[in-house]
Amino acid sequence: MNQLDQLKAVTTVVADTGNFLQLAQFAPRDATTNPSLILKAVQSPDYAPLLKETVAAHRGRPLDEIVDHVLVRFGLEILKVVPGRVSTEVDARLSFDKAASLARARRIISLYEAAGITRDRVLIKLASTWEGIQAAAELEREGIHCNLTLLFAFAQAVACGEAGVQLISPFVGRIYDWYKKSAGASWDEASSAGVNDPGVKSVTQIYGYYKQHGIKTEVMGASFRNIGQIQALAGCDLLTISPDLLAQLQATDAPLARALDAGKAAPMPAQHLDEAAFRFALNEDAMATEKLAEGIRLFAVDAGKLDKLIQAA
Repeated sequence: MNQLDQLKAVTTVVADTGNFLQLAQFAPRDATTNPSLILKAVQSPDYAPLLKETVAAHRGRPLDEIVDHVLVRFGLEILKVVPGRVSTEVDARLSFDKAASLARARRIISLYEAAGITRDRVLIKLASTWEGIQAAAELEREGIHCNLTLLFAFAQAVACGEAGVQLISPFVGRIYDWYKKSAGASWDEASSAGVNDPGVKSVTQIYGYYKQHGIKTEVMGASFRNIGQIQALAGCDLLTISPDLLAQLQATDAPLARALDAGKAAPMPAQHLDEAAFRFALNEDAMATEKLAEGIRLFAVDAGKLDKLIQAA
């Protein structure tokens, strides 16, 4: 049995792509998208007709509305392939605007519902800013489930758990990137791999905390750089994996055992974070502060590029 199939026995496997034509070969349960993945997909000849058709059908509408139609169209195609959920992201440029994030999230859900998709098959992706987390708390009360992304700090995970969000996506690879760059020439890849990988350690801590305190929020490791990080998190609730790494797992037959065991985690006291405490804790974490800001900027740039492609279509 290959490692992808072994992983599926202990973890829900999610495909991290906007390329729905690739999905069937890996048989993931869910799929996630983001502005960068959708931008990459719409520039492919395979998807150019879909973009043009969607834009033409809504020409004359405000640009942000057309963008949401494009995002949902990709989501609808993905849902034809996966049996579970698709994550669709609110514009990263709204990461600090709770009211605007709520409006976009509700519109995205309404577009899915108009196409016959029930709410339980969609996760609204929001950045794990204070505003994004509070928007998610409100949406969850309305039965609109959320995936909180760009999550790098334990404080963000604590706040998401308190808000009752459906799912969080800690970014394993980007945490790893920061520590590797920070260490420079002193970085030792071998001693910082597997369970010692800083991104893996972050997800392991969050997973243990949630399980100890009965927090129902699902943990979905994301943003992987190599299959070693994935192997070290086997047993996590979910892992969202790029097609390249899914293919590597599929081509590997070595035994894969469950790595995460919440019962072995050291006891962690329950935490409560109000807005001031959240902002201070995030500020104290240089890695998380930098990577959150960078992630929002990068997604915002790609959202702007998507805008231009739609305007030119």
